[in-house]
Amino acid sequence: MADRAYGLRHVEHVMGTVFSFDIRDRPTPAIRRALDDAVRGLHHVDAVFSTYRPDSAISRLGRGESGLTTCPAEVREVLDLCGDVTRVSRGWFSATPGGVLDPSGLVKGWAVEAASQLLYESGAHNTCVNGGGDLQLRGEAAPGAPWRIGVAHPLRRGALATVVTGRDLAVATSGTAERGAHILDPHTGTPALGLASITVVGQALTLTDAFATAAFAMGGGARGWLESLDGYEALAVTPDGREWRTSGFGW
Repeated sequence: MADRAYGLRHVEHVMGTVFSFDIRDRPTPAIRRALDDAVRGLHHVDAVFSTYRPDSAISRLGRGESGLTTCPAEVREVLDLCGDVTRVSRGWFSATPGGVLDPSGLVKGWAVEAASQLLYESGAHNTCVNGGGDLQLRGEAAPGAPWRIGVAHPLRRGALATVVTGRDLAVATSGTAERGAHILDPHTGTPALGLASITVVGQALTLTDAFATAAFAMGGGARGWLESLDGYEALAVTPDGREWRTSGFGW
């Protein structure tokens, strides 16, 4: 961890990606303890939900070796949230893509939001928690200055698709640039190929991240669905480089 004049930064490799914490408040002992707790929490989430660990609770549940009653309480919480998103998205989000239990499309955002909440409760009110490019932003980057988040263009290396500017926001991007065609169409079990990327902006990252996953699976049909949601806006890039955005995407 490295102190800065205006706060504290920390980078953690966990859940198969990189998480970063950018705290713009004075790093009090309470904030330092909360940061330590947040990092431990991420490793706990990895141990419970990793589909790459055969001994994780989610892997054992998926193989039928355990039931929900013997899983940690957060497993039911996450699966209930997944069920809610499945209903709201008309089945375009699934905790069983390809027929295998895998709530990863929601877990990362949920973990980032929980870490951000821990920091907030400790007195860190101006923070950016970034989990593999999905961010929960609170407060300001500096007094009177909003956060500015560059979103990488999926088809033009080194270029930005947009810059999101604001306070108290969640920003989530789903796409093919980093991991290829890894998001499945839950109706067919095949990779979703209708978009190159979609960035969704909301208030809380759990649902913003899950909605980005659902919207990417929908492809071109996502625009109308996103327009119907209160408090969410999006920018999409198609495989041929064209863009579309919802009517309130003003960044």
